[in-house]
Amino acid sequence: MSMFNVHRKELDWGGRKLVLETGKVARQADGAIMATYGDTSVLCTAVGARSPKPGIDFFPLTINYQEKTSAAGKIPGGFFKREGRPTKKKRSPPD
Repeated sequence: MSMFNVHRKELDWGGRKLVLETGKVARQADGAIMATYGDTSVLCTAVGARSPKPGIDFFPLTINYQEKTSAAGKIPGGFFKREGRPTKKKRSPPD
């Protein structure tokens, strides 16, 4: 028996399986869902203030988007950071 209240929905969409899951990750957020479609996963979270801010008569919305380059196989840093850039000056041939 799990301690978490996990909800999972699987459906076929465009010939691939779409999995929507909530209650397992990002439990400190007011709402969170992990969507998996094929080999791609996206975590979407929402957090709301408990009371409105005084003097604001509109719905303030902030969206933060982070794409992890490691998901595409690109590791930050790379060759030049480790090894240093090659010199631009020409070296004289050894005698």
